[in-house]
Amino acid sequence: MPPLSQRPSPGQKERLSTDREESSIPMGGKFEGKNWVYPSEQMFFNAMRRKNWTPQEKDMGVVIPIHNAVNEQCWRQILLWEKLHQTSCAQPKLVKFQGKPKEYTPKARIRQLMGYTLPFDRHDWTVDRCGTTVEYVIDFYSGAQEGGEGKASFFLDVRPKMSVEGVVDRFRMWWSTGTGLW
Repeated sequence: MPPLSQRPSPGQKERLSTDREESSIPMGGKFEGKNWVYPSEQMFFNAMRRKNWTPQEKDMGVVIPIHNAVNEQCWRQILLWEKLHQTSCAQPKLVKFQGKPKEYTPKARIRQLMGYTLPFDRHDWTVDRCGTTVEYVIDFYSGAQEGGEGKASFFLDVRPKMSVEGVVDRFRMWWSTGTGLW
């Protein structure tokens, strides 16, 4: 991933914060021992502009805390899956992530055929399970408006990618909780 700029974008009207928040998500690979750091308002704004979105400077103070909270929730859900392997690895680490907003998973496509909306985003997260690389897929759905206008609501569908081990984990999760089979 290219370094994210902290400089204002061309045509930007308001000054944005360049402060960054450290996550609770441990890094793997060459950054072992550190935690991931979330983008600043300026970095996030610039990234949205690069993707040809039309962000508003005034929204960044609200968007950043939501972004960070959603990512923390993703990690908590991955840790629930990783509990299936806690005897072999007490501390999994996030090695990398990749946004794939227009690459829909087979599950999302099947749900669409059943009348549900497609996710607004998808991420693939690669986790180091103490020397074993494991991939997770996360579909991000808009949820029902709770508590009135202006309240953000999301549904996260976090699961191991389809692989032999991923299918086994999905079955184990389903067997133990009744969720996660597909």
